[in-house]
Amino acid sequence: MPRFLLRCLLLVLLPLLAWPVGAASSRRDALDQAQYAWSEAIRWGDFERAWGQVDPEVRAAHPLTDIDFSRYKQLQVAGYRDLGSSVVGGSQVQRRIEITVVNRNTQQVRTVLFQERWRFDPASKTWWQTSGLPDFWQDPD
Repeated sequence: MPRFLLRCLLLVLLPLLAWPVGAASSRRDALDQAQYAWSEAIRWGDFERAWGQVDPEVRAAHPLTDIDFSRYKQLQVAGYRDLGSSVVGGSQVQRRIEITVVNRNTQQVRTVLFQERWRFDPASKTWWQTSGLPDFWQDPD
């Protein structure tokens, strides 16, 4: 009889023990999907779609104009490489990216290192990119 009770107790408690792991896995899957969608938008030069994944607070604080977006249309993304990521807290992740672009007008090639920062919003269960769009016009260090 004690084995029967132990088995019943395990059947009840096992899903409860696995729940946090499942929640973390679900959150990780959501991050993977958000980063994939971001990468795809950048690779295809769809900066307006990528801008939609930027944290609404960042978009409000640093709005982009039509002129800003027209500058991005002058570029062709030739390469996008993930250099690694790290967890910066329970709800933030950083990812280093190398992006190669070609200016459509001058055919000048430029490679830029970009630090993506991602924040999880538990209310909307959404990962937001908080770094904004890459600055391809920055001066090399």
